[in-house]
Amino acid sequence: MSDKMINDQALDIIFREARTHNGWEERKVTTTLMQAVYDLMKWGATSANCSPARFIFVTSDEGKARLKPHLAAGNAEKTMKAPCCVIIGHDMAFYEKLPQLFPHTDAKSWFVGNDELIETTAFRNGTLQGAYFMIAARALGLDCGPMSGFDNAGIDEEFFKGTSVKSNFICNIGYGTDENLFPRSPRLSFDEACQIV
Repeated sequence: MSDKMINDQALDIIFREARTHNGWEERKVTTTLMQAVYDLMKWGATSANCSPARFIFVTSDEGKARLKPHLAAGNAEKTMKAPCCVIIGHDMAFYEKLPQLFPHTDAKSWFVGNDELIETTAFRNGTLQGAYFMIAARALGLDCGPMSGFDNAGIDEEFFKGTSVKSNFICNIGYGTDENLFPRSPRLSFDEACQIV
């Protein structure tokens, strides 16, 4: 084992004991903590450091009122009760920032005019960053409730209109309770999911 390995308590918090929460304490997530989560997750790897993920932290009653009509019925109540719902999207014009983010070569030229590469790169790396976001949130003491179950087009019109950002998934964050917490679901074993060749 590497001497860089984090301890079992940290692994439990991030992975083994982490759950998808549906119930929430009435504790706010501070702006400082939101910033800390982002400032930790941004170090996760993306191809050519493209960093396409964009985040909207919905915390106000007004913001939640805009969000609610676009949620599936089963997701509405728990999202309205969560202290913060994060809309995780990806910027389809991410390549415009590559001169800043990947300055040692002309990476922008790889993408200009190549819509298929733009789409796959934005979606893949934005999804990776969404996962990094959840890990960072858990590492900093928050619980997560990630979900699909919403109208992407509606969210995009409401929150990303006039931009090049598309929504991917949403994730409630806060301090979770055991309310409506489902029993832990099984996972596939190594032999079921993996091959060594």
